[in-house]
Amino acid sequence: MTRFTAFALAIGCTAGFGVIASPAQAQDLVHTPISPTFGGNPFNSNHILGTANAQNDTTDPDAVDRNNQSSIFARQLESRLLSALSSQIVDAIFGENPQEQGTISFGGQTIEFFRSLDDVTLIIRNDDNGEETRIVIPLFIEVN
Repeated sequence: MTRFTAFALAIGCTAGFGVIASPAQAQDLVHTPISPTFGGNPFNSNHILGTANAQNDTTDPDAVDRNNQSSIFARQLESRLLSALSSQIVDAIFGENPQEQGTISFGGQTIEFFRSLDDVTLIIRNDDNGEETRIVIPLFIEVN
């Protein structure tokens, strides 16, 4: 046997015995998510949301500034007009000369009302998508 072969055999045996002689140490890797969305600690949610909001520097290009004077005036005017219109509808249904039925259209909506013996049915219809809301108002009959 040559000197090189003996040396390689000695190294191989030593390395083999080293692996066999000492047991391998291992531990399970456990991943714990930080975000409560994925099962993490629920107490992290405020911190994560605050960090995300602090980093968010984008703005909505279609956002309307609701605090300028013209927006405030437009909202107040719209509210007053809708209030006056609702008063007229209530007067047409329950006023001194109540109507049996009627239809009122404004701003992409149609309001229909029908009077029966014991109730009034209001149908509010969105003209764009046809969505309907029905409100049934009971009538209380006065007995003298």
